[in-house]
Amino acid sequence: MSGGISGESLSAKLSVIIITRNEAANIRACIASVAWANEIIVVDGGSSDDTADIARSLGVQVYVHADWPGFGPQKNIALSYATGDWVFSIDADERATPELRTEIEQTMKRADADGYYCPRLSQFCGKFIRHCGWYPDYVLRLFRRSAGRFSDSLVHESVLLTGKTARFKTPLLHYSYLTLADVERKVEHYSTAAARQMFEAGKKSAHADALLRGAWAFLRTYVLRLGVLDGSAGWAIACMNARTTYLKYHKLSALHLQCAHPRASGDPDQ
Repeated sequence: MSGGISGESLSAKLSVIIITRNEAANIRACIASVAWANEIIVVDGGSSDDTADIARSLGVQVYVHADWPGFGPQKNIALSYATGDWVFSIDADERATPELRTEIEQTMKRADADGYYCPRLSQFCGKFIRHCGWYPDYVLRLFRRSAGRFSDSLVHESVLLTGKTARFKTPLLHYSYLTLADVERKVEHYSTAAARQMFEAGKKSAHADALLRGAWAFLRTYVLRLGVLDGSAGWAIACMNARTTYLKYHKLSALHLQCAHPRASGDPDQ
């Protein structure tokens, strides 16, 4: 997608990187929101749906790496294919608005920092959330290719940047939880990945610890971070955070139990 669909040229080249797995419902709109970039790179984790085919039909670069190494390592694979002076990392369930495009282009011309944080405005089952600790959720997404790489975290990866950072004013839109089925799927996925990451880091947990941490996650979200002001969505998010936190530590405890008793049939995913 060299030169960008809009035909406008930037003084510096921009590469957009996206990692995917079973994102057929999202990938078309995501790519359309960044179609003005010089190149778009999709690294697919072996989708069983039409994600890769849809991306190819839009003329972007698609690479399949089905042996899933975790979010951070997979994003580093995508980064390795980028050739631009600048890299913008976006997830399939995110959208860059025309206003954010303008800010990115102006920033690349000005280039007064090496990396830029976007405030992220997330939607939960049809409602954009302004509290619960969700906004502004600053995420470092635009950076000089020579100055950044992703952490090796299995989940909740971050950009490891050398140099100065600054913040955008325009939010990146995040459509992370479209339905209650999405909520349940992501709770299970993230809690399992986080438990394995903590296990590999040598952390431990007990059942009582999981219960207390889950309760604290609810209170922090609903009371301290004013989730109550988001109405029923705030209540649902507080419950989701409590369940994710409880399961994360419960699964961590189960992993240690399996390690201590290899013949035990317990499954940390259950």
